Amino acid sequence: MKRRDFVKIGGLGTTALIIDGCKAKGNSEKKEILPLPHLNQVKVISTWNSGINANKTAIEALKNNKSALDAVELGLNVIESDPENTSVGIGGLPDENGNVTLDACIMDHQFNCGSVSYIQNIKNPISVARKVMEDTPHVMLSGKGAYNFAISKGFKHANLLTETSKESWEEWKKENNSNLPAINHENHDTIAMIALDHKGNLATGCTTSGWAYKMEGRVGDSPIIGSGVYLDNEVGAACATGLGEAIIKICGSHAIVELMRNGESPEQACKIAIQRIKNSNKDLKDLQVGFIAMNKKGEIGSYSLYSGFNYAYQDIQRSKLIDSQYDFEWKG
Repeated sequence: MKRRDFVKIGGLGTTALIIDGCKAKGNSEKKEILPLPHLNQVKVISTWNSGINANKTAIEALKNNKSALDAVELGLNVIESDPENTSVGIGGLPDENGNVTLDACIMDHQFNCGSVSYIQNIKNPISVARKVMEDTPHVMLSGKGAYNFAISKGFKHANLLTETSKESWEEWKKENNSNLPAINHENHDTIAMIALDHKGNLATGCTTSGWAYKMEGRVGDSPIIGSGVYLDNEVGAACATGLGEAIIKICGSHAIVELMRNGESPEQACKIAIQRIKNSNKDLKDLQVGFIAMNKKGEIGSYSLYSGFNYAYQDIQRSKLIDSQYDFEWKG
């Protein structure tokens, strides 16, 4: 924190100072932290139970005065780097040909955004998306071009297909089954996150390996600004998870932000978006979609088509997993 900003905040109310000398013997270095009222406003939400671990990293970043954008990137990196998660990053389930292809996007409070789609052999696509946002005049890079850009920025080539995911794919191929698995609470395809920092700024992002065993070249909603995520810092932010084809049809995340602009609460805005999903798809069987949203005040909400969707909440005091409201009980 710059000294002049510290003085400004100090004039408004309580300030806090920590002596961070217990980490190492003889270390008497002083560390400024946020005034408590400002620290109390930081929070993070993210989709599914994997969001719990992502949120822990994100909230630590926010507590250390990092921006919401930093928090989103660092939090999502945790899940991308977890080989046990078959929906994101390394360990993600492959396409029909056994290739793991990843999508991600990120957006900050000034409408800056970056995206990568159909990128292979790069473990942390959310970080590549941020580089696209900050280091190029573009919003989205795809395929080999996205990979080449990542390598030029120092990202390392990585084999993303773990033995577990390979075995699952081989079993699917052995059954000679052209049907794709249903996207539901047992098989979902995304982690998406919204963070609010001490300055009152929002950021959002999502990252995915997409629909398991999808057709070669398929890209869903996750890297598409307005569908997978959207943010207007005067209003709020929203994220989507589930069947990307259905989300793209209604520009789901953008629709939710516009509904909040018109006075709807985060939860009601998500519920209306789900109604639009219902209206725009004749067959709702095996079509799960869930939305999360946060407005400028830090109020949160969610809604899903079927039961089973949940999202993780984290602030400086507590972490919890919240079951979303929904329209239909999952019978699968």
